Amino acid sequence: MFQPFDPSVSRTPFLFYTGKGGVGKTTTATATAIHLADEGKEVLLVSTDPASNLQDVLQQELSSRPRSVETVPHLYACNIDPEQAAMEYKEKVLGPYRSTFPESVVSQMEEQLSGACTVEIAAFDEFTAILSDPEIYEQYDHVVFDTAPTGHTLRLLQLPTAWSGFLEESTHGASCLGPLSGLSEKKEKYEKALTLLADGTFTTLFLVARADRFSLEEAGRSSEELKHIGMKNQQLIINGVFGQFIAEDATSRAIYERQQQALQSLPDPLKQMPVYQLPYVAYALTSITEFRYLMKHYTFSSNKDIPVIRSEETNEDIEAVIDGVRSNGTKVLMTMGKGGVGKTTVASMIAMGLAGKGEKVHVTTTDPAGHLLGMFEDGDLPETLSVDAIDPKEEVELYKEEILQKNAPHLDADGLAYLKEDLESPCTEEIALFQAFASKVDHASEEITIIDTAPTGHTLLLLDASEGYHKEVDRSSGEVPESVKRLMPRLRNPQETEILIVTLPEATPVLEAERLQEDLRRASMEPSWWIVNQSLSETGTKDPLLQKRAEAEYRWIDEVARHQAAQMAVIPWMKEEQLHKRKGETTQ
Repeated sequence: MFQPFDPSVSRTPFLFYTGKGGVGKTTTATATAIHLADEGKEVLLVSTDPASNLQDVLQQELSSRPRSVETVPHLYACNIDPEQAAMEYKEKVLGPYRSTFPESVVSQMEEQLSGACTVEIAAFDEFTAILSDPEIYEQYDHVVFDTAPTGHTLRLLQLPTAWSGFLEESTHGASCLGPLSGLSEKKEKYEKALTLLADGTFTTLFLVARADRFSLEEAGRSSEELKHIGMKNQQLIINGVFGQFIAEDATSRAIYERQQQALQSLPDPLKQMPVYQLPYVAYALTSITEFRYLMKHYTFSSNKDIPVIRSEETNEDIEAVIDGVRSNGTKVLMTMGKGGVGKTTVASMIAMGLAGKGEKVHVTTTDPAGHLLGMFEDGDLPETLSVDAIDPKEEVELYKEEILQKNAPHLDADGLAYLKEDLESPCTEEIALFQAFASKVDHASEEITIIDTAPTGHTLLLLDASEGYHKEVDRSSGEVPESVKRLMPRLRNPQETEILIVTLPEATPVLEAERLQEDLRRASMEPSWWIVNQSLSETGTKDPLLQKRAEAEYRWIDEVARHQAAQMAVIPWMKEEQLHKRKGETTQ
């Protein structure tokens, strides 16, 4: 339907890959970088994703400084670790003051630099350093950025304008952005970076999407928002296009038909740009050779088949999870995992299953992409099920209004100006969302509340923010809501809260889920279930291409069952996207 993607169409020095989590940005960016390097171009591959898997796909340890990729001449790579960048940024700001300011003052400054916004600023600082470095132009023909999932990317790229406005208007340094001396000296560099992003002769934006409706709609929204901040040189890559199907095979036919329906109904913003496609392939992209196969549009690998070892144990299904939640008396259920693994689908299925058994259920989303409501459109909900979403913009305005109304009568003109300025901080959104999140959980004593959380990186930032949230709210409003005070103990109580890690039966999603579980355990939270979603091996497909993909799943399903999960359920690939149409139905 569309032209096969050829990285040689990349003409500009800077190439950005963005899209909803799980669409294959790392795959596409890495394959592009390898292809261009094979053509003799000097290429730097950069990851700015908080949940980056670039090291996994290159099978090489990386740092924030470019390193030569041993197996690919002309290719260099680096991985910007946001947490490490934040630590370095904090020390760079605080270092000059440690020996001259009282310890109490330095501690206060350090507290201001302890929020999630500092992580974003520090990562963007590294990102901007590459864009504005004149030596980059001399050393590399192309710099390929494997960017973060769409919601995070939009925030990242919108920050220069927000910071410029904040720096021009701010006079007190009250924001949790930290002391302005850490930012103002770089204002010119940020403005230069934004100019380069908007210059189509320097920058190309590749929107990466899967051939499904939700993914393409998200790409359309991203396109519009990025155009709004000046990034107009855009191209679309649709990843994993299923080229042929077996008419007698229900799964094969359903995948093809669903993709074709989505491809024939591209959102309007995407119709205005060049559109390319990459094939649905039978092999896992775990070696440089296979990345080269992808750019040659091979659907099968020429490598020798690896013997398939499959456990004889029978896997639990989603009904076991639903029954477990009921018997445990759980009141808060959180689906967590990397973007694109199907957290929304799993949350929706569990909600429908519980409501169908007579439980009173409320399901909501804190995902910036906000797909949950779309899962239920056109469907009749059970009377015991309610659905909503936390709207970031609405919550921010409500939070600002609440704080101003509460404090304005007690402040003089200077004090009010100080407070308004503080509320313009980017961290205000984090605080407002956290308060809304806490309020939802607080009502879970009367019903089962299911939280369809944001992609992994954002989720961890949300949870990390909880410890500093009390101090931040206290600084802004003088009091902490009771719902917030009760939140973390409830989340850590396994009798009240269950955490479900959702993954796919593939290498990278399982590795990312392992890291998420480690982070949760450091926060004293233990997942109760791992749910392996969209398994082809459970469908009984006879399509050779899908069978190859199904065979590759066994290794990862067994890895989860034997080494990771206390309890595991496997959900087959499903042929309908609308929950009310499928109600647990799978292909036969």
